[in-house]
Amino acid sequence: AWVFDDLAARQQAEQTLAQHGIKAHFYSAYKPLVHYVIEVLPKRSLRAIHIRYPAPLETPQRFLLEAYPLAGLLDANVALNWEPVACDTQTRRYHYELTLTDSDGTQEQVRVAAPNRHHLDHINTWQLSPCGWVEWSTGDGNTESAFYACDYAKLFEAAIEAVTRTDWPTEQPFFEELNISVTLPSQDTRLPFGLEHISLAEALHEELYFSLLEYYQHLAGLPLGDRSIQPGQIVPEIKTRPDASPSLNITLRPLNTTEAPAKAEVELDTASHPLSVGQISAQLEALDGEAIHTKSRSGRQLSARYRQGSDRAVMISAAQHANEPSGIVGALRAGRDLAQQAEAHFVLSPLENPDGYRLQQRLVAEQPTHMHHAARYTAFGNDLQAQPANGEFELAIRERAKALSDAYLHINLHGYPAHEWTRPLTGYVPRNFELWSIPKGFFLVIRYHQKWETQANALLESVTAHLANVPGLVAYNQRQIKAFEAHAGPLEFSTRRHIPYLLTRDEQQLTPLQLITEYPDETIYGDDFVMAHQVQYETILSAYQCYQTMALPNTPC
Repeated sequence: AWVFDDLAARQQAEQTLAQHGIKAHFYSAYKPLVHYVIEVLPKRSLRAIHIRYPAPLETPQRFLLEAYPLAGLLDANVALNWEPVACDTQTRRYHYELTLTDSDGTQEQVRVAAPNRHHLDHINTWQLSPCGWVEWSTGDGNTESAFYACDYAKLFEAAIEAVTRTDWPTEQPFFEELNISVTLPSQDTRLPFGLEHISLAEALHEELYFSLLEYYQHLAGLPLGDRSIQPGQIVPEIKTRPDASPSLNITLRPLNTTEAPAKAEVELDTASHPLSVGQISAQLEALDGEAIHTKSRSGRQLSARYRQGSDRAVMISAAQHANEPSGIVGALRAGRDLAQQAEAHFVLSPLENPDGYRLQQRLVAEQPTHMHHAARYTAFGNDLQAQPANGEFELAIRERAKALSDAYLHINLHGYPAHEWTRPLTGYVPRNFELWSIPKGFFLVIRYHQKWETQANALLESVTAHLANVPGLVAYNQRQIKAFEAHAGPLEFSTRRHIPYLLTRDEQQLTPLQLITEYPDETIYGDDFVMAHQVQYETILSAYQCYQTMALPNTPC
């Protein structure tokens, strides 16, 4: 049988059935090829692996992506080759066909099953998704097999059905907090490559959060992925308890207005974990300048500091998406050091989404290494950048910063998942975020108004030249891009000095020039976190200095 369970649970099931005289084998329905590699292959010495993988016409790379990070799990001396096999899209047991060549030249053919079902999802879109399956031998020696609805998938479907059958108000937001509390009898499996792990709990969090967000977008008549939707705060809280039974509890709750327990302050330059709100506030208060304030939906205060000088003004912001924490530390470090220069002229807004940040603190208390996209947006459920202009909530901090400083450059610090991001129950690859599903190193996005294209290119050249000398960054990017390309094909971004980038024109943004950073920081600690905020810090300082000396358009706006 193929099920959504960890190795310990599958082995326990085999042992229990053996006690009743039943010979059974339980395999993982989620990432079956990776499970085969970590559970079976370590027992043999290999020279090469050739893998023929299913390539359905609608999603030809789906099964190749699901095999990530296989290329990084093999010894460097093992040759790995992939071969797509075109096939139809249907409910069936697909197979990876492996040719294993041992170190002595002996070859063996192995088939690894990957059951999938073709189904309509919660917004009536066809998907091909991993699923449970069972195969059994009858008393007369015949073999039969069929789709099997696992507890994992039934729990997800029960949650979606409960929400979609509820009558919601006609006005947004529909609620304050929609809490989906789940207990799963599983544990994460750490993989020996980068920061990768296999986590049924994390995958379920992502499925519940984005599926419900998509449902509310659909309900409101908005396009999928529209970030202006304001359903309220959707909070899937997934607990992993190996000895517990699967459970689901859905409740409507008031907004959380509590603060996290106080923590001791840490040295900014060597901070090995995200900062407390108290330390963020204290560091910002230590800067001279004019205070800027607004509020969040829950009533939390947003604060920025405008520091006036003779330089050209720059806006620096972090935590628009609150589960991307490295930019907060990088921004505070840069603000502290720039403030030592008498001519420095900037606005620093280190925590743009305090409601999301508080939710992130709640979620990492239970699952510290998960990406927790429920904390990405505001307590309204929208992206602050999609909020109405001239309002009183999170977006107002940027509007007021722009009005005070008249800055033309906005340095906007972001992050993305430090390990694979999946949605295994609705097609596997995260819808509308396909390019973000596998880490590809630190990269830059530069957006500009039409008249600022020359300046955008100059900024890219100067910043990448500086970042190429940050110890360890180029090697880090090369490792991640190599693994990315082994499973996702050639990188769709251009690169400069081994740093991927995207240059795009955007006439709607607040400033004529915006530099967006993207570091894989969801969710990392220790030396990895120090490296992340060091790169954010270096980016800010190099961009700030470059901007001071570049030639500007004759009519800037």
